[in-house]
Amino acid sequence: MDNVIGEIAGPRLKTFGQRKMTPRVCVVDSKRHLRAFMSEVLEDLGFVTSECSSASELRAILAADLPDLVLLGIGADRVEPGQFLEVLVRTGFQGKVLAVGARDSIVVKAVQQVGGEYGLGMLPPLTTPFAADTLRERVTMLLPEEPAPSPAVHVGEALHGGWLELWYQSKVDARSLVRRGAEAKVRMRHPTWGVVPPAYFIPEGHDPFFCELSEFVIERALQDWHYLLERQTAVDLSINLPAPYLRKPQAVRDLCRRMPMHPAFGGLTIEIASNEAINDLEFLAEIAREMSFHNIGLSIDNLGANWPELMGLDRIPFIKLKAGRQFVAGCGNDQLKRTVCRHIVELAQGYGARAVAEGIESGADLATVSELGFDLVQGYLFGKPMPLKKFAQAALTPTMMQQE
Repeated sequence: MDNVIGEIAGPRLKTFGQRKMTPRVCVVDSKRHLRAFMSEVLEDLGFVTSECSSASELRAILAADLPDLVLLGIGADRVEPGQFLEVLVRTGFQGKVLAVGARDSIVVKAVQQVGGEYGLGMLPPLTTPFAADTLRERVTMLLPEEPAPSPAVHVGEALHGGWLELWYQSKVDARSLVRRGAEAKVRMRHPTWGVVPPAYFIPEGHDPFFCELSEFVIERALQDWHYLLERQTAVDLSINLPAPYLRKPQAVRDLCRRMPMHPAFGGLTIEIASNEAINDLEFLAEIAREMSFHNIGLSIDNLGANWPELMGLDRIPFIKLKAGRQFVAGCGNDQLKRTVCRHIVELAQGYGARAVAEGIESGADLATVSELGFDLVQGYLFGKPMPLKKFAQAALTPTMMQQE
C-alpha cells in the first residue's frame, strides 16, 4: 500500500470547503445501513451526501461531486482501505478523510499513518460503536464559519423548475415494529448540485412563495398517496405545514376538499412546529374540529423543553405529540433527555393523544422510548427518508428491520 501511494503522492493543499454554498461528503462503507445512518446525520448538518462501497465508485464520485469530506468505514470485511487511499491520492483529493473503525484496529492505525504520510487531510479516527452525536461533534468544526445562505436557492426558482419532491420516512409501532405511517419531507433535486437539504431553500415566513411551497407539499403528498395505493402499499401520511398557512383564507376548506374519498384512506396528519402550535392554540382548536370530519388530524412537532406550556389545559387540538429528536436521540443513556421524554408521554396520555418519538438512532433509544410508553417511533434505526419509488418498494415489507 505504501509503495503504490508513495509513487503518485505529491505536495497537496490541505483545505476544507471547496464551495461556499454546501459542503459535500462521500460515505464509504460496505454496509448499506451504516452508510444510510451516517449520511442522514450529515445531511442534518447541511452536507450534500453521496454513498459508495467500492474504489471505482469513489473515483467516479470524486470526479463528479467534488466532496469536501470522505468518511471511510473500515471493518473486517472485503473492503480494502489501501485501494481507497490510492484513489484519493491519485485524484489529488484536497478535502478531509475521517476513518471509522474499531478502537484498537491495526488497520485503522495503518490508514491514519499512511494517509498522513502522503498528504491526505486525516482527521482523528471515529471509533465504533459511536452515537450520532459523536459523529456530529467530529465534523461540525469542519463546516464553514460563515452562515449558510438563507435560502441558498430561491424556492420560487425550485418550484417553477420542478426540482422539488417529497421523500418519506416510516413511522413505526414502538412495540410491534410494524410500519404505521410515514412522514413526508421536502427535498430539492437541483440539476447541478444534486439533492439539496431543506435548510438551503426553505423560505422565511414572509416570503411570497411560502404559501406556494405549502400548497406543493399538500398536492404532492396526495398524489404520492394515490401512487402508493396503486402499488398496494398505501400508508397514512404526515406532512409539515406552518400554522400561518392555515390562517390563509379558504386554506382549511380547500384542504378538506382535497382529501381522498377512497375507503383505504386512513387520514392525513398535519405536523406543526411546537413553538407555532403553542402560540396559536386557540385558532388551531377552532379548525381542528372541522378538519377531523374530513379525516385530518393535527400533530405538534419537535416538542421538547417547552412541554410545560401545554400543562393545565382543558384540552388540546392535537391527536399526536412528537418529541423532538434532540431529546430522543441518546435518551437511552441520558437521564435529562429521558425525563423530558417521560413528561411528553404523560402529557399525551393525559390528553388522549398518541406520543411519537423522532430520532431513534440505537437499540438503547428504542428500548427506552418503548418502556416510557411512546406509541410510534421514527429515526435512523429504521432508515432515512427515501424517494417515493424507493419507499414504495420498501413499504412492501411491513415489519421494519434494518438490512445490510
